[in-house]
Amino acid sequence: MARVLVAMSGGVDSSVAAKLLIDAGHEVAGVTLKLFSDEDIVSAESCGRTCCALSDVEDARAVAHRLGIDHFVFNFREVFAERVVSRFVSSYLAGLTPNPCVDCNRFVKFGALLERARVLGYDYLATGHYARISNDSATGRRLLLRGLDASKDQSYVLYALTQEELAHTLFPVGELSKDQVRRVAESAGLVNARKPDSQDICFVPGGDYGAFIEKAAPGSLAPGDFVDLRGNPIGRHRGVARYTIGQRRGIAVSFGKPMYVAAKDARANTVTLAEDQDLLADSLVAVDLNYISIAEPADPVEVTAKIRYNQRDRPARVEPLPGGGAIVRFPIPERAIAPGQAVVFYDGETVVGGGTILAPGDQPPASSLADSCEKTMS
Repeated sequence: MARVLVAMSGGVDSSVAAKLLIDAGHEVAGVTLKLFSDEDIVSAESCGRTCCALSDVEDARAVAHRLGIDHFVFNFREVFAERVVSRFVSSYLAGLTPNPCVDCNRFVKFGALLERARVLGYDYLATGHYARISNDSATGRRLLLRGLDASKDQSYVLYALTQEELAHTLFPVGELSKDQVRRVAESAGLVNARKPDSQDICFVPGGDYGAFIEKAAPGSLAPGDFVDLRGNPIGRHRGVARYTIGQRRGIAVSFGKPMYVAAKDARANTVTLAEDQDLLADSLVAVDLNYISIAEPADPVEVTAKIRYNQRDRPARVEPLPGGGAIVRFPIPERAIAPGQAVVFYDGETVVGGGTILAPGDQPPASSLADSCEKTMS
């Protein structure tokens, strides 16, 4: 029997994780993280957000009571603001496209919270993520595997987990499908058995990134030029941070043909527009790499890779660069590679590792993009 602290978001997945661990005979307690001020929470609930709101704390408390376990609320507002929200804002202002779910897992849940759990004498931290953990008997390494329900697999946002963190982490629902999870919740009489999944980023009500960044950094979204691939001005944009690579809607300029965001330059305050075929690239540069199933390689590695969460992984070759980082090459070009996003490597069901996309192409850029990307990851 182990002592396990379960991160209970108020959703059905983490609630069932606690239920399964109790059934397995472990000593279980639940914890919900307070990540926002009361004012922020009330504002978010008025926008219909279903994650990290007051009702989520109440749902988690009700589930804990139903299961007969202790429930705690930890105030992690400071670390969340610094390591997730501030990085999100500064990344967008630097012309990047960040993934705050990766940062939240890396720095908050499996960083600060796991550390707190260990200090309090818990053997493991458990969450409701759809992923699995295994051991490689040949190498002694702990492995991160995809969740069995491919439609819910969350291994992409967990690639930054270290060997030490994996040794003290449990993913009880990783072997189940979403339907099975809901059936377990219903049979246990949990109040959130049919609660819908949250969709938007929890701290951006309504998904309006531009409005959030403007509020967080007033005056930062200065208008500038849309430019073509040759750098010629072809229109005006409303602030670099309002656009993402591959975006078509919201450009608000008519060209008589579909045009897409191909690149962003925060220093020059320009957004490059191009046709769809111009968004293809057969390589990218990745930095801040974390390898899980293997040690950091000295030679190229054949993998499959994903450059965004909702994508099927595709064949790729990871070529380590001197001094760190890697070039990732694709036999079939990828569309809309976005600096700041994660690229995650797989070997079948196993996560090999991953990193942060610095730029499409073979060489790290000499412009401010490289500096900006490194700065937001520090």
